[in-house]
Amino acid sequence: MSTAVADPPEGGGSSPGAPPPRRKRSRRSFHLDLLSLCRVLVLGFFTLFLIIPLLSMVVVAFTGETVNIFGSLVDGEIRDQNISDLRGASLTTFIETVGSAQNMEALRNSLLLALGVALLAMVLCTPIAYGFARTAMPFKRTLGVLCTIPMVVPTFAAAGGFITMFGQAGWVTGLWQQLGGSGQLINPYSMTGLVLVLLFFLFPFALWPMVAAFRISSAQVEEASSSLGARSVVTFLTVTFPLALPSLLSALLLVFATTFSDFGAAIILGIDGLNLIVVQAYREIAGFFDWAAGSVLVMVMVVVVALFFSLQRLVLRGRDYGTLSARGGQPAPLVRHRGLCNTLSLFTMAFTLVPVLSLLSVLVLSFATTWRGTFLPDSFTTAHYERVLDRSWGAIANSLTLAGGALLIALFVAATVAYYTVRHRAAGLDFLATMPLIVPGIALALALMQTFNTQPLALYGTALLLVVGYAIRRLPYMVRPAVGAMQAIGTDVEEAARSLGANRITAVMTTVLPLLRPALFAGGILVFVTVLKETSLTVLIAPSNWEPMSRDIFNNLLRGERYPAAAMSVILLVIVISLQQIAYKFSRNSLY
Repeated sequence: MSTAVADPPEGGGSSPGAPPPRRKRSRRSFHLDLLSLCRVLVLGFFTLFLIIPLLSMVVVAFTGETVNIFGSLVDGEIRDQNISDLRGASLTTFIETVGSAQNMEALRNSLLLALGVALLAMVLCTPIAYGFARTAMPFKRTLGVLCTIPMVVPTFAAAGGFITMFGQAGWVTGLWQQLGGSGQLINPYSMTGLVLVLLFFLFPFALWPMVAAFRISSAQVEEASSSLGARSVVTFLTVTFPLALPSLLSALLLVFATTFSDFGAAIILGIDGLNLIVVQAYREIAGFFDWAAGSVLVMVMVVVVALFFSLQRLVLRGRDYGTLSARGGQPAPLVRHRGLCNTLSLFTMAFTLVPVLSLLSVLVLSFATTWRGTFLPDSFTTAHYERVLDRSWGAIANSLTLAGGALLIALFVAATVAYYTVRHRAAGLDFLATMPLIVPGIALALALMQTFNTQPLALYGTALLLVVGYAIRRLPYMVRPAVGAMQAIGTDVEEAARSLGANRITAVMTTVLPLLRPALFAGGILVFVTVLKETSLTVLIAPSNWEPMSRDIFNNLLRGERYPAAAMSVILLVIVISLQQIAYKFSRNSLY
């Protein structure tokens, strides 16, 4: 009788006493997560074009020698030289530069200028913001447009308009002298002239955050104050104004930082005897090619702005300004007191009169043959526009192309940062995307110039570096609204797509991005129009074959060619204002 032997089980069995079978090593499958790849690309972008350039600037400031970080990765001699320079690092260059009497005076003047403009803007904008947010003052929509336009005007173009009005041959000066006045009503080539230019063309940066602050305050607290017998003025000073303090300080800081780092108006006005740190840094870089001194000065600028940001957080830390709750806080009813509304409307009209007349002066100048000291030019012509379109059409095309490239980079980075900041609490990405707010334009320009001036990444002098610089400089303008919109998008829409079989990238592309599109569009328009008027990066790193409109206007003003500069300024403003209005309409978020 034969005994049947059972077959070994499928998959490999063994008879008693046989060595155990060797298990097959399962291969790990690597799934390419496109969202994770996007995050890696964004981190690499910030590392390559923001962190390393800023670090290289710090190294130059303390060693006194230029550094080639990327070259040290591929060339041993360069690496040895960089190590030798680092070993010789000291505070000598830093102390000599900062301790210079001229530079200390420049820092002091810059701080006084920035603080003065910021405080004036906050004081003068407070009644205007209250009028927009809390009263039914007449002509509110028209005044809102007039209070928005100065925000998109380059300060060097604003300075040109002031010269046309208040210069020795300005039409306001002519009228002033005809009325019996002597000299100039306002000397634009003075500290007063510079303060007025910056105040009248930077005040919207303070105004609109203040409008938003007054709008969101709950009426319940104010009603409680009134019910206790407090007058309207007392309620405003003790309740309304303190509750709006966080936004007021943010507006103050934004105007301070913008004024402190702006050099377009200062250079165009060329005020004798007035040293400003941003102008000193520009001279060290563009005039003397002293990279070390320039690096030290822009480091000081970064530290000053960062300290003011920290000071703001310190003042507000531990204080609770919340008045709205889930039970609802009704917005305060509009004040309809005729005397108050008319007074605020007239005050707003008077305040916007100067920037409006300045822009109208630029418009008239662009059509003038000659205009010196009279209310209107001798005659009118379109020759300046013909000359600009014939000679500088390439600059217009360059501006649109460069701004479009920066917009594409900003869209990708902002969408990725917004998604990971909200969904995965990526605070580091959010910090990197916000960092350009405290880095002045001239500091970023110098950092990029130093880092990418040599092989193996010799990008200085190319359009690519300018586009990247534009994107980094204006990225916060897109990231902030994108993060805010992302916070309003629930996770349920994404989870529903995943439950139907979509992978993560498909779920995000088909559910999140369409909902995020309005915020990205509105922020993208803001990035586009602010890139068109960007001065610091344009003047320092724009290659000659990619000269945009802003540098063409800047160079014409420096050469004293006011008429073609005015024509190009009008073209730039028409493009910028048109795009700005499209953004406002698309976002359906009227500020006024």
